[in-house]
Amino acid sequence: MYLPQEIIRKKRDGGALSADEISFFVRGITDNSVTEGQIAALAMAVYFNDMNMDERVAFTLAMRDSGQVMEWKSLDLPGPVLDKHSTGGVGDVVSLMLGPMIAACGGFVPMISGRGLGHTGGTLDKFDSIPGYCTVPDPELFRKVVREVGVAIIGQTAQLAPSDKRFYSIRDTTATVESIAMITGSILSKKLSAGLDALVMDVKAGSGAFMPTYEKSVALAESIVAVGNGAGTRTSALLTGMNESLCPSAGNALEVRIAIDYLSGAARPARLHEVTMALCAEMLVISGICHTHAQAQAKLQAALESGAAAERFARMVAALGGPADLMERPDAYLDKAPIVLPAPALGSGYAEATDCRALGLAVVGLGGGRIRPQDPIDFAVGLTGLVELGQQVEAGQPIAFVHARTQDAAERAVREVQAAYVIGEAEPVVQPMISHTIRP
Repeated sequence: MYLPQEIIRKKRDGGALSADEISFFVRGITDNSVTEGQIAALAMAVYFNDMNMDERVAFTLAMRDSGQVMEWKSLDLPGPVLDKHSTGGVGDVVSLMLGPMIAACGGFVPMISGRGLGHTGGTLDKFDSIPGYCTVPDPELFRKVVREVGVAIIGQTAQLAPSDKRFYSIRDTTATVESIAMITGSILSKKLSAGLDALVMDVKAGSGAFMPTYEKSVALAESIVAVGNGAGTRTSALLTGMNESLCPSAGNALEVRIAIDYLSGAARPARLHEVTMALCAEMLVISGICHTHAQAQAKLQAALESGAAAERFARMVAALGGPADLMERPDAYLDKAPIVLPAPALGSGYAEATDCRALGLAVVGLGGGRIRPQDPIDFAVGLTGLVELGQQVEAGQPIAFVHARTQDAAERAVREVQAAYVIGEAEPVVQPMISHTIRP
């Protein structure tokens, strides 16, 4: 029997907690036998004194085991159970293509995704913009769709890692979110509760990233790879660029449109394609479906060219209650904003830099994101035609198009987009999209 205050004291004084102490405390988070004040105190102690790798693994496993852990063995799936997680950004629509692409290559993807908060868009909100699509199916339907289609993208259920929900809300109100140890546990406890064989992390770096500096992004990626593998799941991470929107659009229905065009072959924006292919290839290699990245890339390209990946997406949407002909008739289903205004460049030159976070916040300001978890979302609004870094522009030429509900909102967003871009005289050196791969 442990006392919560003794565990807090030990961590406050810089000690390392045992796996038993950690699991005792996490059980208390789940069953409310540990008070909010005690949770906040432990969070602050960890924030200042950190956790070593053994503590991080124990913490992650305790949070994972605080609720249901999905099992897939009984389904006798003919391939590995895989997932990827992104730390979030602007225009990051990768999951919508990645799940179906992996399924078409023989993997099974039970993707439990989140909603957007602040400047980052959430995968779940993108799916909510598809009429009828159920992001909270009952567990049996979820398992059935994973087994039959190979991919199901849904929201976090109350049964998965419930301790993290309580712990995170307290961290959020006590200024203790920015601890790599606790972020690692929060991300992995939810992901590993899906019963994965392998996980690939997409850790963003840049002005639109969740982590404030490149060094912190690397540290988070290294922590997740070490802890994921320590917890028994093959895990690797890619560091990808978030200095500008990942695809030319930002906003829910607008990004679904990008995903449909990508899968159907109508348009595959280069940076989005590079990141999607790299993450998919890494998943196929660490899970053993492919031996080399070259082999994986060829298999993925074939899944796109043959239409197999597009077909998986269409089947998943229909199986979860969405329209059966979404791929053929997206305009019939995806909501459109009544007002579309160009945002003209204020000067001539090259798109030198963008404040990617500000672009995300412009979408939030239009109603396409949330400031508080309970805020409703307008799926139709957002930005399209975003000029890429390194592109040459003339004064007055549109650097984006704003899709808005009202004229006032549109004009405000135009000013925000103009302020988010730096137009310079010299052609900038464009940074690589993938700067770092971290493997066990």
